[in-house]
Amino acid sequence: MAGTGLPTLGRRQLFAAAAIAGLGLTMTPVHSANLPPDPFMPVPLPPLPSFKEGVAEIPDARLYYRDFGGDGVPVVLMHPATGSALMWGYQVPALVKAGYRVIAYSRRGYYGSDPADKANGGHPSIDLLHLMDKLGIGKFAMVATAAGCTIALDFAMDHSGRLAGMVVSSGSYGNIAEPDYKRVNDAVITKGFNEMPPEFRELGPSYRAANFEGVKLWLELEHQALSGNRAGPTNANKFTWANFARIKAPTLFIAGAADLYAPPPMMRLVASHVPGAEMIVVPDSGHSVYWEQPDAFNQIAIDFLARVTDRNR
Repeated sequence: MAGTGLPTLGRRQLFAAAAIAGLGLTMTPVHSANLPPDPFMPVPLPPLPSFKEGVAEIPDARLYYRDFGGDGVPVVLMHPATGSALMWGYQVPALVKAGYRVIAYSRRGYYGSDPADKANGGHPSIDLLHLMDKLGIGKFAMVATAAGCTIALDFAMDHSGRLAGMVVSSGSYGNIAEPDYKRVNDAVITKGFNEMPPEFRELGPSYRAANFEGVKLWLELEHQALSGNRAGPTNANKFTWANFARIKAPTLFIAGAADLYAPPPMMRLVASHVPGAEMIVVPDSGHSVYWEQPDAFNQIAIDFLARVTDRNR
């Protein structure tokens, strides 16, 4: 096309341009001023507020906990399988500032708590009940991530009356036996996935590419998390859709759009069986939204808790 002053396009570029035009999109040059803000820029861990720590004696075990005090609605933090009571450095200051009494604890086999008995590991949801009774806490809210969501939902099946509300983020429920869920789970958790390094499974690719120091700190906390055997504990309830329908506590599901463990369609399927549940998808984030995009996670959780805890006081 001599004399037009336009660049010559190859066949591949022409096909691409035609396809984009057919979608109603336009191709524009990339300039730094046009780039969207990076949500994965390093966020320094804020200083922790003062807290009381202890080891609570419950039937058959001792559980480590941190109680940040105050007379606000208690919010209990439920850690992932790769974490412990120490993993919530981004959430605790924000929740305390919002007026909540924050409690972080470690389940059996995790930092500061007794190892689990392989033959009689108990039920983590019942351990939670005993811990709340031990601390003199009646009604409370929960913020859970990953494996912590399993315990939160298991607890809610039997004790919704104790819950002001709960935020469950990025739960992957391999123990759901319902055929429609199992079909999705089998498609997502492919052979060899569980043998991949934890940072690959639980931190999204955008975060790993953008925040080397954050990955390093997450891994340090992950290595510090395990205090002994954690195999053996089981759910108190079968995870069936009928039992999910028993949950009466206000519930918000948070999904990471780039979560390899529990992508939004899987989360949406679970949420659809919890009466009145809400759901939010966080763009770009992997399995650890609380760590990868803490500002977004905190704002979502606090906004939800403000609504439901006010209603349940």
